[in-house]
Amino acid sequence: MSVSTAAAATSVCSPLPVLGRDVTVPLVTGGEVTYAALDYAASAPALQRVWDDVAAYAPYYGSVHRGAGYLSQLSTDLFENARRTVAEFLDCRADDQLIFTRSTTDSLNLLAQALPADCQVFVFETEHHASLLPWLHPFAAAPRAARVTYLNAPRTPQQAVESLEKALADRDPYGPALVCVTGASNVTGELWPVRELAAAAHAHGARIVLDAAQLAPHHPVSVQDLDVDWVAFSGHKLYAPFGSGVLAGRADWLQAADPYLAGGGASRKVTRREDGGVDVEWHDSAARHEAGSPNVIGAYSIASACKALTEAGFDTLVAREQHLIEKVRAGLAGVPQVKVLSLFGDEAPRVGVLSFVVEGWNSSHFAAALSAEYGIGVRDGLFCAHPLVRTLLGSDPQTQGECGAPEAAPGEKSLNAIRVSFGAGTPDEHVERFVTAVKELVTDGAKWTYRTEDGRCVPAV
Repeated sequence: MSVSTAAAATSVCSPLPVLGRDVTVPLVTGGEVTYAALDYAASAPALQRVWDDVAAYAPYYGSVHRGAGYLSQLSTDLFENARRTVAEFLDCRADDQLIFTRSTTDSLNLLAQALPADCQVFVFETEHHASLLPWLHPFAAAPRAARVTYLNAPRTPQQAVESLEKALADRDPYGPALVCVTGASNVTGELWPVRELAAAAHAHGARIVLDAAQLAPHHPVSVQDLDVDWVAFSGHKLYAPFGSGVLAGRADWLQAADPYLAGGGASRKVTRREDGGVDVEWHDSAARHEAGSPNVIGAYSIASACKALTEAGFDTLVAREQHLIEKVRAGLAGVPQVKVLSLFGDEAPRVGVLSFVVEGWNSSHFAAALSAEYGIGVRDGLFCAHPLVRTLLGSDPQTQGECGAPEAAPGEKSLNAIRVSFGAGTPDEHVERFVTAVKELVTDGAKWTYRTEDGRCVPAV
């Protein structure tokens, strides 16, 4: 982005109002400071719009479906309208199903349970554990057990496509197959070539599911334009932290599978047999996999966030976020001791997620100092993407410092990184304070002493 474009973006678009923007936190060195929330990739703060919408609805909350009372009927309409709103946000096909789940992890586990018998799954080792592990879940037992092929980390988008094409060409061509891929890495923020990967999958008779947990909060996601078969994401990444997620896409595998959970809501009809058993007729709609009382507020909050982001305009939001990304990258580039992690190279397009290590520092120690001395919240560790971070960091662990990584056993050398992430609610001051803090810590060191407590690095008292 040019300087003039960046200036235009910031002059036209202010951060979207979010909860917690005025929260102050204590510093170990004395005093308080406004908290700089730079851990959006873990959980983004709630948009003020989402909070206001939920608060307005809360007095009318009722159990959805089948209730005769006014509040139940109102809640049912709101729940089903939320389904339509989110489907529009994702540009779903007319015959797609949209199921409300608990999270991206829950969505992909649901899809894993719905795989046809003897399905082959292809997934890159670079995935978040939410999309790396569900295919190995114990409920994927014979005869529906999936055969999983893990592909090595590609070093260019083109290499990702070529690697997938080769793996698919070598597979058994007669069975069903599924490709699982992220839209944006939760470690590097880099955008993946989803459209090209979808084309490769379909050319070889496979289907594809998109993990959009890190993509949907930052970029528009069109099921039809990307030509993916399913998409999954979480509300808490999309400024709607009320414990809800989405799986949207083709209905056939979902309708053919046993219900994800057995219970009320998923069943259309239950009758006793003469032999004393029970016969069940399950729904073939989204209700089939939404047993129990659904999270109405979670679904409504996602729909509210979808509306807010759409009305704000992704072109404007993306331009402003790129402005923040450039601020962070330029600041870190000015510190020789900082190494930013990347698969595809410095020029790869990305969302507001960057991970790095600092020479001479254990990452947990560095993150603790950012929090305790500057009021900046980032994340350290392996970010639920252990194979990817280990690949990016190489085989040489960091020198053991005062504090080890959460994943390291006591006394072990640690292998971990620091992640800074931001989005539509992030003001310039937060990223500017972050860059300043990194430079000061590298130049002057920490002002406080730290120790490991319950696996976490904390200020010593």
